[in-house]
Amino acid sequence: MAVTKQQKQEILSELTTKFKEAKSIGFASTTTLTVEEFSNLRNGLREVNATYTLAKKTLMKRALKDALDIDIDLSDLPGQIGAVCSNEDAVAGLGKVNDLVKSTEGEKINWAISIFEWELKNLEDTKIIAGMPSRETLLGRMVGSLQSPLSSFARLLDAISKDKAEKDGAPEVKEEAPKEEKEEAKTEEVKEETKEAPAVEEKKEEAKTEEK
Repeated sequence: MAVTKQQKQEILSELTTKFKEAKSIGFASTTTLTVEEFSNLRNGLREVNATYTLAKKTLMKRALKDALDIDIDLSDLPGQIGAVCSNEDAVAGLGKVNDLVKSTEGEKINWAISIFEWELKNLEDTKIIAGMPSRETLLGRMVGSLQSPLSSFARLLDAISKDKAEKDGAPEVKEEAPKEEKEEAKTEEVKEETKEAPAVEEKKEEAKTEEK
C-alpha cells in the first residue's frame, strides 16, 4: 500500500520530534525479525522510556537534518533501518536493542551507526556504547558496594553489643591474690598477734600487784 504525501508528512513530523527529544539515537538494520520479536523489543524499550521506529531511509535523513542539523546518508545501510531513541538514559535503549543483537548473533538485527552526545558514531563506536551498562545498572552496583561495608560494620556493632550484654549479665568473679601475697598476709597477722601478747601479760601483772 502506497504511503500518501500526508502520511509521509506525519511520519516525518513524528520522527523529527523523537529525534529532538532523544538523548541518544541508534540506527539498526533489521531483516528477518518476527512480529513476536519486534513486539517484545518494543515492550522492553517502553520499560526504559525508549522507542523503536521503522521508517524509510529518506524520511529519517530529512528528520535528522530538521531536528539536529546532522546530514547522514542512510541509503548505503543494508536492510530496513530502525531508529531507537532513548529519552531518559542515553544507554538504556541502546542496551535493550543490543541484547537482541547478541541473542540473534546479528543475523536478524545489527547495528549501523548512532548519535551519542550529539555526535555521529561509527559502527564500532556504536557497538561499544550499546554494550555499556545503563545508569540504573551502575546505581545498583554502587548501592551494593556501599551496602557491603555498612552491613559488615553493622555486624561488628551487633557482636560488640552481644559481648557486652553477656559480660554485664555474668556474676562478678573476684580475683584471687597470688600465693606469695597470701603468705605475706599471714606473716603480718602473726606479727600483730605477737606484739599484742606482752601487753596483755603486763596488764595481768599490774592487776596482781594491786590485789596485794
